[in-house]
Amino acid sequence: MLDYKNIIIKSYVLHMTGREIAESLHVSQSGVNGFLREFKRCKALSFPLPEGITNLGIFTKVYPNASQAQLKRDERYELPDFGEIHQRMTSEKNMTLAYLWGKYTNRCAASDRKAYQYRQFCELYTKWKDDNNVTYHKEAAMGQDMEVDFAGKTFSFIDSLTGEVFPIVVFAAVLPYSQFTYAEGMSSIKEPQWIEVNNNALKYFDGVPAIVVCDNCKQAVISNRDWIEPDLNEDYTAWAEHNGTAIMPARVKKPRDKSSIECAIGIMEKGFFHDLAQRDYFSLEAFNRDLRENIDRLNDTPFTKKPHSRRFYWEEERKVLMQLPSTQYQYVERKAAKSSGDFHIRFDNSYYSVDKSHRHKPLMVYATAETVTIRLAETNEVVCVWPRAKARGQWMTNPDHLPENFRLMSNWNAHHFLSWAMTIGPNTKEVIQRILVSRKLEVQTYRSCQGVLSFSRKYGKEALEECCALALDRGKVSYTTIKNSITAFADAHSDKAAKPKSREQIENRNKGGYAVNTDMFSLEVLLEKSRTLAASEDEEGHHAES
Repeated sequence: MLDYKNIIIKSYVLHMTGREIAESLHVSQSGVNGFLREFKRCKALSFPLPEGITNLGIFTKVYPNASQAQLKRDERYELPDFGEIHQRMTSEKNMTLAYLWGKYTNRCAASDRKAYQYRQFCELYTKWKDDNNVTYHKEAAMGQDMEVDFAGKTFSFIDSLTGEVFPIVVFAAVLPYSQFTYAEGMSSIKEPQWIEVNNNALKYFDGVPAIVVCDNCKQAVISNRDWIEPDLNEDYTAWAEHNGTAIMPARVKKPRDKSSIECAIGIMEKGFFHDLAQRDYFSLEAFNRDLRENIDRLNDTPFTKKPHSRRFYWEEERKVLMQLPSTQYQYVERKAAKSSGDFHIRFDNSYYSVDKSHRHKPLMVYATAETVTIRLAETNEVVCVWPRAKARGQWMTNPDHLPENFRLMSNWNAHHFLSWAMTIGPNTKEVIQRILVSRKLEVQTYRSCQGVLSFSRKYGKEALEECCALALDRGKVSYTTIKNSITAFADAHSDKAAKPKSREQIENRNKGGYAVNTDMFSLEVLLEKSRTLAASEDEEGHHAES
């Protein structure tokens, strides 16, 4: 509890400012100013104070609503000195409520007083700040925090091969003391890429801060019902332990907890993001090159209210950052896979070839943000290692993995697909021919061919043939085009795509029929019947001539 009586005397008698009072009493300025505002509003109390009034009496009259809760509390519990706690939280580097709670419990044990549990301690502290109009504000300490978040503005790039448009989400990080900023575009915000950009941020800052303050995104936080005991993502926690830092997520819908990153993102969105939005990009790498140039320029530009730039203050701050570990933390995805008839496994919507000797064998994929390692499931032997695909649908094929006569060894080959297409129609055959030559290696097209031709089973041959005719007419021949338009043609041929008849319909259709032994249709029986019939016809002809 603040020394309310002393604060009033220093303000009204000595005419000291809130800052001077806070410094003399070693408490927070916001707490002093908040109390003085409430004291002026209070109708039950004014200066000069009544003779003999205590700090508790002042508190009761100035905060009548809060006082009820205080009076009802169990007096066996020692009430923490939240004024001192707040002063230490806002002035000492790396100070935490957990540490201060430990000191409080030790004092209670020494004086045989009961201590509040940690959760109650935090809740009471939060309530005290609310009652005293105190906002949690910590002066940025050198090397203490790194704040991370996603920018609200998104971008996109166009795949130069397929024409597909991919979104770009911008990750940003900042060191609050120097305001030194880092940003990087991401085509995926899955956990491997999240770990990668956090690694890149530490590398750019050339050190590790004591605390990482993040938003409540699913890549970092599973649940955060309160800021006291958040449930963190297991892999992000492992990343923090590897780097020797701690994760402290911001409270839900409390942007002040990460005000520096909010400010940094605002500067980018109101500044050079407008220029980036006017450009066309055909790769993520090209976007990140332009983004990096603008970030470096931002860090080198002097502040408007300070004599130097972000980079100048970062050169000072980097000296107190913790050293980077010798190796970066690598997030590893694990997934079972099997090589198909095209000698490729599918992982994360991309395709990776394996040697012909491992076709149809159970495999395991171990993927980081940079590499994809394929191993035998039974022995864990490494089959091959690929750089991770950068775009969805990308094919990573080593020609040495394919047999010389793979067209004959596999039941998936050009002859197979063309023969199948010919049973459907000329338009379908033409589509398959074009797909077969659409990639550098023919084997990379087999899955698309299989997918297109499989539509004939689901929607009917007539629907597929008409759909292929339209694709040829529009000059857009691909599996995706057929997939997106086949249902429209199937509606026109609903009788071909009808579901199998019900059991009742089948039974009605078969009324009057009778079961036949399958031996009646064997080749020997049919030949014998044919010989008997021929002999009887010859005999009738002979009698007719006679």
